[in-house]
Amino acid sequence: MSSDHEELSRHIRDVPDFPKEGIIFKDITPMLQNPKTFQLSVDMLAERYMGKGIDVVLGAEARGFIVAAALAYKMGAGFV
Repeated sequence: MSSDHEELSRHIRDVPDFPKEGIIFKDITPMLQNPKTFQLSVDMLAERYMGKGIDVVLGAEARGFIVAAALAYKMGAGFV
């Protein structure tokens, strides 16, 4: 795993048994609160999808909405 991936992983919190027993919820709030890891996550996603002909980025839920808006901006794409 690259050091960038490790940096992001350190800022993702496991919440066991949420919303029900046996499920581990991955809380990205700490990653979003830290300017460096928020920027890194958007940069890494943009790098992965640049040049793929993406015109619009969809934000499907609360945290995805936050990341998708920043990703669309970074990629020069529309956002819905």
